[in-house]
Amino acid sequence: MIVEAGHYALTLALGLSLLQCAIPFWGARSNDPVLMGSAVPAAIGVAALVGFAFVALLIAYVTSDFTVLNVVENSHSAKPMIYKITGVWGNHEGSMLLWVLILALFGAMVAASRHLPVRLKTNALCVQAAITIAFLVFILFSSNPFTRVEPPPAEGQDLNPVLQDIGLAIHPPLLYFGYVGFSMTFALAMAALIDGRVDAVWARAARPWTLLAWSFLTLGISMGSYWAYYELGWGGFWFWDPVENASLMPWLAGTALLHSVVVMEKREALKVWTILLAILTFSLSLLGTFLVRSGVLTSVHAFAVDPARGVFILAILSIFIGGSLAVFAWRAPLLRGGGIFAPISREGALILNNLLLASACATVFLGTLYPLVLEAFTGEKISVGTPYYNLTFLPILLPLMLVLPLGQALAWKRGDLFAVVQRLGALLGVSIALALGLIAFTAGGPVLAPLAIGLGAFLLLSGAGEIWTRSHVRGRPVSVAFRRAVGLPRSAWGSALAHAGLGITVIGIAAQAWSSETITAARPGTQMSVGRHTARLDSVRPRTGPNYTEDVVTLSLWRDGRPMGTLETTKRLYPARNSPTTEAGILTRGFDQIYVSVGEIGTDGSVGLRLYDKPLVLLIWIGSLFMAAGGGLSLTDRRLRVGVPVRARGGVAAQAAPAGGAA
Repeated sequence: MIVEAGHYALTLALGLSLLQCAIPFWGARSNDPVLMGSAVPAAIGVAALVGFAFVALLIAYVTSDFTVLNVVENSHSAKPMIYKITGVWGNHEGSMLLWVLILALFGAMVAASRHLPVRLKTNALCVQAAITIAFLVFILFSSNPFTRVEPPPAEGQDLNPVLQDIGLAIHPPLLYFGYVGFSMTFALAMAALIDGRVDAVWARAARPWTLLAWSFLTLGISMGSYWAYYELGWGGFWFWDPVENASLMPWLAGTALLHSVVVMEKREALKVWTILLAILTFSLSLLGTFLVRSGVLTSVHAFAVDPARGVFILAILSIFIGGSLAVFAWRAPLLRGGGIFAPISREGALILNNLLLASACATVFLGTLYPLVLEAFTGEKISVGTPYYNLTFLPILLPLMLVLPLGQALAWKRGDLFAVVQRLGALLGVSIALALGLIAFTAGGPVLAPLAIGLGAFLLLSGAGEIWTRSHVRGRPVSVAFRRAVGLPRSAWGSALAHAGLGITVIGIAAQAWSSETITAARPGTQMSVGRHTARLDSVRPRTGPNYTEDVVTLSLWRDGRPMGTLETTKRLYPARNSPTTEAGILTRGFDQIYVSVGEIGTDGSVGLRLYDKPLVLLIWIGSLFMAAGGGLSLTDRRLRVGVPVRARGGVAAQAAPAGGAA
């Protein structure tokens, strides 16, 4: 009965979303506060109904209700409880329900917010409801997770084995909060365009939602990268898989949007560019949904293989992207520019930063979609991989590493580049010395990697340097500087932390130029070298898990004659799907890791092994945590929470009446 109730709740949510979209919108056009006020309870009601439906599906998984087709195809009674729960979104139908749940939760959060102008909130909730309607129709008519099966089987088919990992419990929800979070910025942008009122008040309203979405997307990409690193057994952190790229593109566009919103809030400049970025960022999120759900890709990430679903999502993509760009084209001529600024200024540096980010996003977009378009029109299959991105993506990002520290040190409106270079000269000198020292120490080795490490160090040091510059007063004791630093806006600390995190990640990525790989076949007692370490295969033994069997390979490790410990890598077989997987063995020392994955185990006792020595590899993900923490810290800045209503009160009448032009 709970399954039918969940299905009915989704149907009610669709009906309520239709009312949320139509009635408040009419109220905003007719200046009726009662009709506009109906958006708030409607949004909260939709979130409650979709939440109930999600809980209903969760109960079906937890109780192994094999009368539900979705549970049959993606669960098993012997599966550990944690994976029964995560299996809810480890498939197409369940993950789309999670998507809509997060979408509805964002709508409810906006409805509960008291810091948005009434008219802006109403129009944004109408746009958000339109998005909810599209995906609820898709779920109910094309991807229903509550479909019954008759007669029910005695056992389920189990979840894809590579998805039975704790990383799956974290990665998709974080990623979806990022993807869907940008829908809120999109809704606010469309709401502002509908009324023709795009100003600093709008930027102040949009900035927290952009920060929230960007922080979650950063965490989601990072968690997905680490999950693929240790679960898929290939030893890399990024494969340039099209579905990986689908998450990177909105992150790059969202990063540009975040910086552009700051300029608009401070100087009321870049209005057209900021609104366009808000549209493009969410459009790229929808594009990622299409790539994963349409069946055009074969990937561990791709769940759907039904072309009808792909056509449905493509229709949603076309309607929202085409419709939003049409509204943008209609209203863009009315958007007047804000404050004038010199090319050498913080605004100018942020524009250059945005151009580099947009160019990087364009290269990823081209590399991702060109093979698909070529195959669709000619039938020819090509692969665009690491060499393409090394030649196009990296040359764009390297100057960005230099622009960021210089840009954040420039003054608004008009800056002095020479003074900034003088102020950052010591930090830049340390970074250059580090790069040159690495080139000398690794003579004959990679050249770009030391340069990237130098730029990463410059980013890291300049983050701390910016806080020191803003808090230190010459001739005053350090205690005064400390008190001034504590009193700085949290957004300043958040920005410094995020930029430092990017520097840490760059250092970790660049350090992989010195990683070592050894591929060998060994028997118990065999010793082998991998980079700076020596490994010995100790044993191979069978072991039984709750819903799998596995062969456990144990190795001992030494470095310079000193024992470092042991690690286990396993080869698993899941009988329900007759599917093998590899669980990598990882030994961590500091920020370094020794990584081992097992290949085929021969009948003669030989074991295929792939071993890696990965220096500083943990910095890749530690840096991303710093970036997300920087975004979270900025969100706690009091100015982002109370600024909007203060500035809006003076324009209550203006909020209630349609605007003929842009502010």
